[in-house]
Amino acid sequence: MDLQLAELRAFLTLAEHLHFGRAADQLHLTQPALSKQIQRLEHKVGGPLVVRRYRDVRLTAAGQALLARARPLLRDAATTMEAARLAARGQLGTLRIGFGIATLLDLLPNVLLRFRAAYPDVELRMRDMSTPGQLQALVRGDLDIGFVRLPVDDPRVAARPILHERLVLALGPKSPWHPRIGLASVAHEPFITIARTTSASFYDHVVAVCRASGFAPNIVQEASELFTVLMLVRAGMGVALVPSASVFRGVPGVRVRPVAPSEAAWDIGIAWSAERGGEPLLDAFLELTQRFYRPKARRRTARAD
Repeated sequence: MDLQLAELRAFLTLAEHLHFGRAADQLHLTQPALSKQIQRLEHKVGGPLVVRRYRDVRLTAAGQALLARARPLLRDAATTMEAARLAARGQLGTLRIGFGIATLLDLLPNVLLRFRAAYPDVELRMRDMSTPGQLQALVRGDLDIGFVRLPVDDPRVAARPILHERLVLALGPKSPWHPRIGLASVAHEPFITIARTTSASFYDHVVAVCRASGFAPNIVQEASELFTVLMLVRAGMGVALVPSASVFRGVPGVRVRPVAPSEAAWDIGIAWSAERGGEPLLDAFLELTQRFYRPKARRRTARAD
């Protein structure tokens, strides 16, 4: 027979008071109703749980054994119900989030800080992945949210734009720059970039922007992090095309110049499985992200210095 939480709660209250009248008052029951609950529980146990005396009751050995387990069982039941309520409101659970190089610079840290402050009981699991890898993981159900390059052509993945980004040129102290010819100024300079094994989409983007300016970049050094790329530029090892957000606050020893080709711009979006719309936790993350990051008109973010 199934154990009912109401019967267990009734027994626990009786065990605390050892008096049917006081226990019934606390439970807002009549004494006969409380007595029936205890009798049903005794029937399920197969023996008496209490010895009924004139003024009070005492627990039997079976009652003592049940009491030792009743309290943690009721606590666990209450915790389980509260967890379910929080999850139903999108305030508890786990979110698996994919991200790429550009989102790591500014957007993602700000989103995560705001979300953790608003939803402290939600566990966030982060995965550094390329856009194609994120899209595949979203379709498989291995990822809940992705920050990806747009457009997304897979109908199984929903996406909304949240950020415009643009490549800018990072130059060392002695690298040439001629405003009239722009990016072509560095056509013969060594290039430093993110390794293709780290982000194929970023690597290909750099190559495409250079080709739009009439040359193929001479890539002599690859790195896994933008910080490393910028430090190599600062050391005079070459030049680099980097996201504008990576140099927005300035990097000592590195000059920043805007580049003209339209290919330098791209959109970043937040993506999720189209089948999972309406899930409370997912919707909470989407709503918070879009509240603070709405795409604005494209603009050049590099500073001339």
